[in-house]
Amino acid sequence: MLDTATHRHHHLPDRPGVGYKPQHFAAIMEAPAPVEWFEIHAENYMGDGGRPLAQLRHLAERFAISVHGVGLSIGGEAPLDRDHLARLKHLTGWLQPARFSEHLAWSTHDTQFLNDLLPLPYTAQTLTRVADHIDQVQEALGRQMLLENPSTYLAFAESDMPETAFLAEIARRTGCGLLLDVNNVFVSATNQQTDPRAYIDAFPLHLVGEIHLGGHDEDADDHGAPLLIDSHGATVVDPVWALYAYTIARTGPRPTLIEWDNDVPDWPVLAAEAARAAAVLDRVPA
Repeated sequence: MLDTATHRHHHLPDRPGVGYKPQHFAAIMEAPAPVEWFEIHAENYMGDGGRPLAQLRHLAERFAISVHGVGLSIGGEAPLDRDHLARLKHLTGWLQPARFSEHLAWSTHDTQFLNDLLPLPYTAQTLTRVADHIDQVQEALGRQMLLENPSTYLAFAESDMPETAFLAEIARRTGCGLLLDVNNVFVSATNQQTDPRAYIDAFPLHLVGEIHLGGHDEDADDHGAPLLIDSHGATVVDPVWALYAYTIARTGPRPTLIEWDNDVPDWPVLAAEAARAAAVLDRVPA
């Protein structure tokens, strides 16, 4: 088990990170630059042993780690899964990551796990439920969590507040921070024909503790309009890089993650994406 007394990576640097994949372990240990931190999906490390945990312990001795959850179903109507939360508490307890984050989404119905991150309406009732769940998570883990903006493909008619206002109020009520996924902003804005820069302008940027960048797939709806799918399986496109630069110019440098979860490339490809993020960060005063 990791010796937390000597584990010193309690803060994410305002530099590039990437989502950790075990097939990259040897390359990372040999030549990690320009990557300075790593993110893991919590659900991949909730077991009791084996090579994945051994590699993670070695990784955590050298780098700051951010834990990203995909299974809590923060926006779900049902109570949070206590067993899942207990396993998450155990993981963050021994690993002592620099950050923990989850999605503004739901992924469960009754006892079914839907293997997707689904959107929710932005109403007072939903806001209260999400805030209660975040309070429960932060109390159980004994730490602040970050809440990530979703990628969306439609808007709910019953929503009575913008997504940015909803996130700001959640943070005000719970004290959580926010994770700003710039690719999600671009995907949602394209699908709903809104202005992604206006979204960034309205976002509570002072609460951002981490930024995500990733790739998406391009498609078209039944009417021929552009439809973007948040796939995490390709390079970051130029319009998203431009939106990231627009964002960083307003926030100053922030820890920035390259997400690539499907059709994962060799390490040099990920390192090149991280180097591009580093170049944007280097142009912005601290």
